[in-house]
Amino acid sequence: MSNDAAVTKDLIQTLEDGKDGFAKGAEKLEKDGETALAGTFRDLSASRATMSDELQKIAAAYGDQIEESGSVAAKAHRGWMTVKDALAGSDPDGVLDAAEQGEDHAVSEFEKALQSDISPEFKTVVQRQLTDVRSAHDQVKALRDARR
Repeated sequence: MSNDAAVTKDLIQTLEDGKDGFAKGAEKLEKDGETALAGTFRDLSASRATMSDELQKIAAAYGDQIEESGSVAAKAHRGWMTVKDALAGSDPDGVLDAAEQGEDHAVSEFEKALQSDISPEFKTVVQRQLTDVRSAHDQVKALRDARR
């Protein structure tokens, strides 16, 4: 597996974790009557799905097979995976706290990817996606802070 494939695999998992976390957060927020926040979380979930799809297409163009392996799936400490369970009992503030923690992890994963030995073409995509991830992080953080 190429370095690009290994990094892509990790980033796809991070993006999928975020997609699922935002979707679960949207469900919880909707149940709590926070429809505007729920809509924002649904939009962020859709954005993560689009980013993941882009990386999967890039990997396929390189000829790399990116599939979720047991080792990647078993890394339950990754980003949103550690906070999704906390969403069930949380109030909207708790959901925003969990989302901000998940986004901290996503930013970290993308920054780590940029430090890896990846192709220049792939690095350009990762840099662009990191910009989007940072923007989502800042948006979630601002929403959280506005409620305090």
